[in-house]
Amino acid sequence: MIKNIFILMLFLNTLNYAKSNSEQAGDILTLLIPAVALGSTLYKNDHNGSIEFLKAYGSTAAATQILKYTVRAPRPNNPDSVTSFPSGHTSSAFSGASFIHKRYGLKYAIPAYIGAIYTGYSRVKAEKHYTRDVIAGALLGMGFSWYFVSPYKNLKITPTVGDETYGVQFNYKW
Repeated sequence: MIKNIFILMLFLNTLNYAKSNSEQAGDILTLLIPAVALGSTLYKNDHNGSIEFLKAYGSTAAATQILKYTVRAPRPNNPDSVTSFPSGHTSSAFSGASFIHKRYGLKYAIPAYIGAIYTGYSRVKAEKHYTRDVIAGALLGMGFSWYFVSPYKNLKITPTVGDETYGVQFNYKW
């Protein structure tokens, strides 16, 4: 465990060279938010949550890489690099934030969403991505989390809209 923390700190330290504070923060948040999401499952001894996180996060990472090398969009700061779309930093951060939201509730996810939004902002500010890349990354991260993750303790609250009806549906799996 100590060895892994040391390696992570060494990796994060190498990211710090020649980057703005905003970009550094985005680099850290892209790893920190998913780490907190996974860590929350370990803290709660939520084995099913760990599996669902890994499915959602793994699918997000795979889809992001497939799209990067399929779309081949140039980056704003380096037209020779064609891995701009979608933003991997943003998809990672939003995957973690959306996992926390779907699994444990919005009140726990608000700080993670703020961090994920800041991550996207930092990528545009550093001219690593266009706004469309960040939006696509956010949608990917959120989409896979909402697909693979179920609420903790089997409580699901869903807004409902029908012909002339609006409401909230509560489901609890016994």
